[in-house]
Amino acid sequence: MANDLTVLIVDDDFHVGRLHASYVDQVPGFKALPPVGSAALAMRAVHSQSPDLVLLDVFLPDALGLDLLRSLDVDVMMLTAAADAASIRRAVRRGAIGYLIKPFGPEALAARLKAYARYRRLLTGTTTVTQEVVERALAALHPVEGASAGRTRSATEAAVLAALAGAGPQSAADVAQVVGVSRATAQRYLSALADDGAVEINLRYGSTGRPEHRYGATGR
Repeated sequence: MANDLTVLIVDDDFHVGRLHASYVDQVPGFKALPPVGSAALAMRAVHSQSPDLVLLDVFLPDALGLDLLRSLDVDVMMLTAAADAASIRRAVRRGAIGYLIKPFGPEALAARLKAYARYRRLLTGTTTVTQEVVERALAALHPVEGASAGRTRSATEAAVLAALAGAGPQSAADVAQVVGVSRATAQRYLSALADDGAVEINLRYGSTGRPEHRYGATGR
């Protein structure tokens, strides 16, 4: 879809690159670009295709991914077998927004891509944001396993989740009607629950006009 976040995989192993691309394509809202296997090809692809996110290996045939990281003006997540502490610290110091150690399954990558999508939603556009939004965006990149499950939901949050339970994807207006709140209020709660991982957002494209956000419960 036109509004999907595009992802470039940079891995010297062609088969691993294609496997990770298939993982990306399984996550709603993301689209994998053709993988590349070297630092030179990665630089060329970033300049020509402007991906939203690069998934970068450390070990490349013509350069270290950690050195390439300093030259990429794009969000980068490391996907690598390099598990030493020095490499992880260097990656963070040079701007990596995440670090996933190989091997991993599709669920591990999907969780990080969904976290990245929440981060992007919070920091979309050019308007000034509050410190609270900054904190939420940074926290979204590094969700704590089980943190949302331990928090008590407000009555309105519980009502919104109940409106989504057992139903197909719904719009904010649908949820607002069921819960008995304004559309703006429903939208605010749905966005917060999406940031928390309890709600997933998809786009529905009609024949005309802008795509509509549709919301569904994740069960978290």
